[in-house]
Amino acid sequence: MADPKGFLKHGREVATRRDVAERVHDWNEVYPDGIGRALLPIINTQAGRCMDCGIPFCHQGCPLGNIIPEWNDLVWRDDWDGAMDRLHATNNFPEFTGRLCPAPCETACVLGINQDPVTIKNVEVSIIDRAWGSGYVRPQPPEWLSGRTVAVIGSGPAGLAAAQQLTRAGHTVAVYERADKIGGLLRYGIPEFKMEKKHLDRRLDQMRREGTVFRAGVDVGGDLTGPQLLARYDAVVLAMGATDARDLPVPGRELGGIHQAMEFLPQANRTSLGEEVEGQILATGKDVVIIGGGDTGADCLGASIRQGARSITQLEIMPQPGEDRPEGQPWPTYPMTFRVSSAHEEGGDRVYAVSTQEFVGDADGNVAALRLVEVDAKFQPVEGTEREIPAQLVLLAMGFVGPERSRPEGPGLIDQLEVELDERGNVRRDETYASSVPGVYVAGDVGRGQSLIVWAIAEGRSAAASVDAYLTGSTTLPAPIKPHERPLVV
Repeated sequence: MADPKGFLKHGREVATRRDVAERVHDWNEVYPDGIGRALLPIINTQAGRCMDCGIPFCHQGCPLGNIIPEWNDLVWRDDWDGAMDRLHATNNFPEFTGRLCPAPCETACVLGINQDPVTIKNVEVSIIDRAWGSGYVRPQPPEWLSGRTVAVIGSGPAGLAAAQQLTRAGHTVAVYERADKIGGLLRYGIPEFKMEKKHLDRRLDQMRREGTVFRAGVDVGGDLTGPQLLARYDAVVLAMGATDARDLPVPGRELGGIHQAMEFLPQANRTSLGEEVEGQILATGKDVVIIGGGDTGADCLGASIRQGARSITQLEIMPQPGEDRPEGQPWPTYPMTFRVSSAHEEGGDRVYAVSTQEFVGDADGNVAALRLVEVDAKFQPVEGTEREIPAQLVLLAMGFVGPERSRPEGPGLIDQLEVELDERGNVRRDETYASSVPGVYVAGDVGRGQSLIVWAIAEGRSAAASVDAYLTGSTTLPAPIKPHERPLVV
């Protein structure tokens, strides 16, 4: 194990972010020179806090099955190459999860029963950033080719994980993405201040060198139909995500200036990378209201601050959670606690236990204010609490209800393939991630529903194992989870 007395001698410590007054004027990551480098002075000691438990519940908290105590021990011993091997054995993209995952492994950490848990996520990103910096991460092309072809639809974390696993297994894999660049929401949904795209680009370069083919700017279901896809490839992996955003059908929804978060964020990301966006949705000089208190809402907050919004208010219908784990959400479940992201440090107001009743417009048909009301524990309006707040830009960040099925010009890919859907509107799959159509497999949010990046990567790896077995009769690829598995909850 790591330091036998580490958890007794040292408390939890995290990297220091750049000063708010500095970082709100740029789109770079909020840590100086990147989080991996910022953590190096403290990370060996933090890894030494791991107790190497007899039953490491962090394994259960992580759907990838990351071998966390082993790479904590290796980091503490300064064996960074060994730690990288352990980390890559279960996770294709630790530089993504180390920055973007909410770390359910940490809330399942045994040390967290009565102390602050190990900084597992920080150790993870330190390992991979150091490995990239030393040149230890190299392409792993297959030793032989199977002669079988696979199409992966969608280039988010699930699609990329499936593609890399299948390419390394010897199959010829093409990844299709309708956006102009590969990466899905990793590219245009995640702001630069959370993950600079250089981390995505160098991983894609590794995959290209391994043999994965990327086809960006192809609208599968339009440019390439479902029947054409089935005729061209031996197997298909659907990994398009859950992109059908939840709407808010209240009076005034038709007013100008009300947008889904995924209309606003991709444009902000493009301009932060130096691209020009015609007719860009901007927060500059406006009173911005963000409806939704999750990570997407926080991303909208950080982007609005950098664009120079006059005021920003983030609304959440749930009551404000406490800072301590609720009694009804005991260890090792993932608790609803009050969390402060880097964007929340930078500004804006958070308002809890409120519901939007109406959008109020001006004479030009644009939103001018939002009428809200406080709600009780059953989300019922509290009489006498109605009020208006100014809003010239409203961003809806309330999550997603499922995969996109149709398009203005006709049926989408899901309808073209005629795959069965489950009761929630997601693509139904069996225990092997297979859909109702032979040769078509399903990975990530398109089958699970809106979830976390770590679950998407785990599903991509698991689906790849099933596709490999379908094409060759057997597989040695790991399959960390089954489609029915869910996070630890009460």
